[in-house]
Amino acid sequence: MTALRCPLHAPDTVRALEAAACRAGGFASFELMRRAGAAAFRYLREHWPAARRIAVVSGTGNNGGDGYVLAALARDAGLDVAVLQVGAPAEKGDARQAWQALEVAGVPVAHDAGVLSQVELIVDALFGIGLNRVLEGEVRAVISCINAQALPVLSLDIPSGLHALTGAVMGEAVRASATVTFIAHKPGLHTGAARAHTGAITLADLGVSANDVSKQPPFAELVHWGNFSTLRHPRSPVAHKGDAGHVLVIGGGEGMGGAARLAAEAALRTGAGLVSAAIAASSLPAVMAGRSEIMAHAVTSAIELRPLLQRASVIAVGPGLGQTAWARSLWAVVRDAGLPLVVDADALNLLAADPEPGPDWVLTPHPGEAARLLATDTAAIARDRFASAAALRARHGGVVVLKGAGTVVCSAAGTTVVAGGNPGMASGGMGDVLTGVIAAMLARGLAAPEAAVAGAALHAAAGDEAARAGARGMLASDLMPCLRRLVN
Repeated sequence: MTALRCPLHAPDTVRALEAAACRAGGFASFELMRRAGAAAFRYLREHWPAARRIAVVSGTGNNGGDGYVLAALARDAGLDVAVLQVGAPAEKGDARQAWQALEVAGVPVAHDAGVLSQVELIVDALFGIGLNRVLEGEVRAVISCINAQALPVLSLDIPSGLHALTGAVMGEAVRASATVTFIAHKPGLHTGAARAHTGAITLADLGVSANDVSKQPPFAELVHWGNFSTLRHPRSPVAHKGDAGHVLVIGGGEGMGGAARLAAEAALRTGAGLVSAAIAASSLPAVMAGRSEIMAHAVTSAIELRPLLQRASVIAVGPGLGQTAWARSLWAVVRDAGLPLVVDADALNLLAADPEPGPDWVLTPHPGEAARLLATDTAAIARDRFASAAALRARHGGVVVLKGAGTVVCSAAGTTVVAGGNPGMASGGMGDVLTGVIAAMLARGLAAPEAAVAGAALHAAAGDEAARAGARGMLASDLMPCLRRLVN
């Protein structure tokens, strides 16, 4: 498998890269500020060429200095530009040097947010990657004012108010139309609440070579389905169904046959050779009438489940399982089956009630399930999705796929953020589809970490393809033809 991953670097690593670049290039750090402002100004001119009246909202640190550089360049280019200064300008360092150049350029400076109603575009240069406190008072009010304008917003490095490592909103955060980030991608740009704030993200390397960046161990990596080209190679001309594994979906309790059917069909559409479903008798019609290729079995007890386990190569447990005595009896047998295992939905809730580590399984919680597994609340999960995924793995073992905007996969191989996905996927059954996709990846022989990442990436890409017809009203079953096309 080949995955050309995009490294995501923590703020401390980016600062180290900045210092190393200055030493290697023999220039002062102000040169990087100059390059940052210039890169952002080029992006502004390329994407909003008609904008003539611009407000640059600057803070007191180096992010504000980047904004000063951009404002001076805009003035030199003949644009009508003003700086809205929030807090006192820096009294020393690179930002002070940029402030002095701003004064020389004759850029007017305002201290009243009313200037934002007089422009066509806003540049956000309030806070950079060093923000680690909840915003209050004037700065929070200014961010609220920026968000209230019906104007495009360009953020420099990161939308002000986002935590660069976690993506958490620190009280209030700018909702940018686009973000030009510098030197390296930061983890907090790509997961959780950040997905509603960054807009289009563009990297400006500022002359720091990709080779130098790659030498630094990343905090995490960003992948998308396009990275997994080898998984789309044609099958061997002599392939048979046994080569692609046998997935057993266990779930489909009373009134929940559809969940098991979605997981089973997703496994088939992703390429599993055989798919069986162990479900309640009442769920048989929903599964068999909908997809006759699924080998559906009515299971009334754990004893009846055992022969099915012997024929399977991978188990996917949880879709529609419920938490009844029947569900608990099946779950008890599955935990000891010794097969690769994808655990979702009610199986996760049963695990939360009786926790134990399982080295071979893939856990796929949404934030609510993750909160139950960690005995906390969803707000805590959202504050730091990376720490939450790591805590889940530390407590329960295996591979953790923390679902949501910017799905986080945590395993012994490292931490990965999955690009893609969209709000149309916020509908019932999408998680069941993901369970089936990951199970099919395991069935074809991928190790659990690779299967989890590739499966989540394929699922997100299929969701994006399905959403081209519109996000509202999108169904989990709409992903099926997209899965088939993309996996080929």
